[in-house]
Amino acid sequence: MNPAVTLLALTTGQILWGAAATIAVLFLLVLGIMFINVFGLWVRAYTSNARVSPLSLIAMRLRQVNTATIVDAKIMAMQAGVGTDPDTGITTDRLEAHYLAGGDVPRVIDAIIAAHRADIDLDFDRAAAIDLAGRDVLDAVRTSVYPKVIDCPDPDKSPKTTLSAVAKNGVELKIRARVTVRTNLGQLIGGATEETVIARVGEGIITAIGSAADHLEVMENPDRISKAVLARGLDAHTAFEIVSIDIADIDIGENIGARLQADQAEADTRKARALAEQRRANAFAREQEMKAAVAGNRAAVLAAQAEVPKAMAEAFREGRLETLTSNGAA
Repeated sequence: MNPAVTLLALTTGQILWGAAATIAVLFLLVLGIMFINVFGLWVRAYTSNARVSPLSLIAMRLRQVNTATIVDAKIMAMQAGVGTDPDTGITTDRLEAHYLAGGDVPRVIDAIIAAHRADIDLDFDRAAAIDLAGRDVLDAVRTSVYPKVIDCPDPDKSPKTTLSAVAKNGVELKIRARVTVRTNLGQLIGGATEETVIARVGEGIITAIGSAADHLEVMENPDRISKAVLARGLDAHTAFEIVSIDIADIDIGENIGARLQADQAEADTRKARALAEQRRANAFAREQEMKAAVAGNRAAVLAAQAEVPKAMAEAFREGRLETLTSNGAA
């Protein structure tokens, strides 16, 4: 065999083995660096009984997952006593999946912890679904525990500060109400928002006042409005449950009925004047027509009178008309 060929083969093999060894060393070096980076997190998770393996941390790093966020969330769940609860279903894989889906993992864990302490049934799947739907899951849990008050109408979203309603006697009432609601976690996904609740409550208040025979009845018993509105079940298919509806302020406005009657009377007066003016114009036109007819008849009479001399002259010429003498002879 040619020595040059043999030397070339040996050199090529050595280069390949050297490259492979270099790649292996670099790979081990990268793994070592990653292990060093996640070692602190693993120790912290291990001492907190969070049960996150180093390989899981390395795999999360390779998938570009913020390992600190996942580990901190798992530690929070374990320390709060919900990490080992099979009903909540908090596992490392679910936390990672929610993170990759764009969810707010720490806020979901905070919401689950708050719900657990308030004895509210909220598992990880529902909390994650609420978070991914764009709702603030932690605020929803807090609202379930501590109901919040909504102004009706909302001064931040409406130029009006009061609701205007008219009783059957025509008197206007201006009302400002406060609606106390708490979150309905079961209908939070797909349920209507605060704007719908405010609109429904406003409609119910206006309907209740409109059905009252006299505004004094409403002034004497404002709670009748609240009872009538609550009885309609306005929180159906919404993300909230109405706890109470309180009338914060009620004032008397204009007498709409009297104003409408006055406007109607003025309209009737104008209509009567227009009809009278029309009749006067018709009578004047009829008068002018009759005058024209009289003038026409007079002209006809004069024309007939002018024909008499002509007829007499024609009769004289034809001998059909004779004059009488003084003694009576023709």
